[in-house]
Amino acid sequence: MLKIALTGADGLVGSRIVELLNNDFDFIPLPQKLMDITDKNQVNIILNNLDFDIFFHLAAYTNVPGAETNRELCFKINVEGTKNVFEAVRQKQKKFIYVSTDFVFDGVTPPYDENSRPNPIGVYAQSKYEGEKIIGSDGMIIRIAYPYRANFEIKKDFFRTFKYYLENKKQLSMITDSLMTPTFIDDIANGLEYLFNNYQPEIYHLVGSQSISPFETATKIAETFNLDKSLIGKTTYEEYIKNKPGLPKLAEIKSKKNNFWKMKIFSDGLEEIRKQL
Repeated sequence: MLKIALTGADGLVGSRIVELLNNDFDFIPLPQKLMDITDKNQVNIILNNLDFDIFFHLAAYTNVPGAETNRELCFKINVEGTKNVFEAVRQKQKKFIYVSTDFVFDGVTPPYDENSRPNPIGVYAQSKYEGEKIIGSDGMIIRIAYPYRANFEIKKDFFRTFKYYLENKKQLSMITDSLMTPTFIDDIANGLEYLFNNYQPEIYHLVGSQSISPFETATKIAETFNLDKSLIGKTTYEEYIKNKPGLPKLAEIKSKKNNFWKMKIFSDGLEEIRKQL
């Protein structure tokens, strides 16, 4: 059984991956309280004494608006932290997988696939792309987009945020003229099962198979869970981003390489969640 050391195992995406694949891989979680990735000496000591086949780096500073006012912290975690773990893993000559984001694209010339050229807008996106450049062709880079799941008390994703607003009769103002690519986290886990077992130091997009507008996502949530669609208003991207620095234009992201797991369209993901709840 492959031994996979990982950061971010207690997060929105990582905790579900471990939950779903725990019988197939020997996961070795490395939470911040055990290993601070920004402490190079601590990273070297722990990883030098750890037996693993693959290092899966998921931990990151992900507060996009917060990054604009906390650039130093964002770069310390996402760039310096990534460099620390990557160099320690490379010294052991082990496999490395880095999880990145569709935010590395500026959204100006969609759709984007694995061969598209990144142009990050904003501090968070820039930090994640710097992490990609550290890895280069010496590891696997997996980009994900708008992950969502049925339950996770610690942090809401976009799906549960929209659903909460609608359940509590709150108005939503949703973008109609840009596309996002919702990705069911269970699909990410299933795609990773293949990639863990068939490791190649390349870029992969593990993203939903459908890009839709935020207005459509909110509408589909309302329809699936019998909520009031009249609460969902319309806005434009330009109107929405006023006073919101660091946000790229929403963009359609695809995969040219994923022929190993069929990623769900958003309505199918919602239907699966409805069964899980």
